[in-house]
Order: sequence, then C-alpha cells, then structure tokens
Amino acid sequence: MNTQELNEQIARKSAWVNAVKQEMAKVVIGQQELINRLLLSLLCKGHVLLEGVPGLAKTLSVKALAGTLHAAFSRIQFTPDLLPADLLGTMIYNPETRQFSAKKGPVFANLILADEINRAPAKVQSALLEAMQERQVTLGETSYALPNPFLVLATQNPIEQEGTYQLPEAQLDRFLFKVLVDYPSREEELKVLTLMSSTAAAPRTAPVVSVQEIEESRQLMDMIFIDPAVEGYIVDLVRTTRAPERVDHSLEGMVRAGASPRATINIALAAKALAFTRGRAYVTPQDIKDLAHDILRHRILLSYEAEAASVTSDMVIDRILSKVPVP
Repeated sequence: MNTQELNEQIARKSAWVNAVKQEMAKVVIGQQELINRLLLSLLCKGHVLLEGVPGLAKTLSVKALAGTLHAAFSRIQFTPDLLPADLLGTMIYNPETRQFSAKKGPVFANLILADEINRAPAKVQSALLEAMQERQVTLGETSYALPNPFLVLATQNPIEQEGTYQLPEAQLDRFLFKVLVDYPSREEELKVLTLMSSTAAAPRTAPVVSVQEIEESRQLMDMIFIDPAVEGYIVDLVRTTRAPERVDHSLEGMVRAGASPRATINIALAAKALAFTRGRAYVTPQDIKDLAHDILRHRILLSYEAEAASVTSDMVIDRILSKVPVP
C-alpha cells in the first residue's frame, strides 16, 4: 500500500476520533489535551495517569470517554482499606459441589477508572500491576485473561499527601502517559458555569464507536511509517534522560535514573497513534516533541540536589529537547 492509499484509508478509519471528541464536548468543557491523550491511549492499549487538583473533570472525562464506547466500564474508588480481592475478585467455596469457583472483581472490564489510585496500599498496587502489565489476573491457581481492550485510567491528587501511598516506580513505568491536568481558562470556566449550574440531570455521552472499529484503526496505525532518522531521534532523547549532563552541563547530578527502553517503545507507538489522529501516514519529529513530556515526566527520577534546587522533570525534558539535534 502506497502513502496516498494509506492516507485515504486513515482518513476513513479515523472518522470516529472526531465523533468521540464531539460527543465528549457535550459533557467536558475544554481539557482538549486530556481528551487527546485518552484517545491515544485507546489506540495504543496504554494506561493513563491523570494528576490534578480536585474538580478539574478528570473523573468526568474518563466516564465521558467510556460512554462513547460500546464497551464495559468499571469505576473503583481507591481507599486505604481496599483489599486486592475487592479489585480482582476471589475464590468462593460452594458447599453443594465442594468446589471453589472464581468470583471475578470489577477489574474485569474494558475501561477501569482507578479513582485516587495513590490512596491504595502496597498490596493493592502489586495486585493491579499484574493486571496492567500482563493483562491477566490470577485467582487461586488459575490465570484469567482480561477483556480486550483493557485500559487503566487512574487519577491522583498531588496536593493531599495524608493517607496516600506513593506509586512505586515499577508501576509508574507501566503508564503510557502521565497527564498534568490544569485549571480551565476564564472562557471555559464560564461555559462550565452555564452548562452545570442547574439541578437538571447532567448531559451524558452516547456510544459512537465499537471495539471492532478501534481494533481496525490499530491495524492501520501499525502501517504508519517512521523514518530511521526519526527512530534515531527517539532513541537519542530517551538515552539522554539517563545522562543529561552530556548535552547540558547544568544538569550534572540532577537525575538519579532516566527512562527505560519501555519509554522508547511507547514514544514510537504513541507517535504513530498521534499521526493517525492527525490523518498522516508518517511520523514527524514534532510528533515526538508533542508527546515527550507526557511519556517521560514520570520516568525520570530526580536527585535530592534537583529537588533542593526546585528542578522538575519537565524542566529537564525541556532542556533535553532543546539540546538533542532534530533530524
């Protein structure tokens, strides 16, 4: 298939992207960056961590996305007393048959909203880790496959530290994106006021896309071309996060550990998805730059010196992007 034919196919198969955006716009005002990342996660089968103060439509956006899909959705409110069985399910003994049977938990759905994920203790985090990485759950001696697609869309509050458990680095690395959700603009907040300042039932999204359509889009997305020079640019960016002082001496001693090869894979995959949503059959260096912060910020571990100097992972990424040569 040549580039022109692929572009035509992408134009036809990506029509659902705008349909989902229009449907979500009935419920969510603004937050375009958040919505775009949620759509990319659908295409990449990747998990998303949303971080922001309460009331910024994080939970609403995920529920609105779930409403546009012909797929199963579960919302799980994470609390300090949550047990792995509350999430995964457990084995139930039947005295009549004298056998155990699996009682599957709410994690057996296509979209999982893990609300305030950092409020759950280590046992729950480790139980969720298998589901996120292997897309299966082990109950007793049997492993059960999770539905396809399976996405964990998690939220966390960055300002309340009491009663929270910091996510381990191994779990953070399983998230495709970490999206920082910010306050809306004045115009967007006025629209929110107009839409929501009523006791009438809030608007809801309607299903406009099937799992099969998304699967067909993924197959087409895999055909999108990445030039070897762009692939080299991705590798150079990720490798520089491990030793940023090579390109900027001011970053000496600021990073304890950089991004793993999983970040390299995720950037390439997400760049293809971004090109697909933009109607292109090839990836550009600008696609990489647009995705770099959301894919790398939770994978760069800063040193104590960096924290003392108020250096953030986003600042490190900015400097890396400005120093690594663009093909």
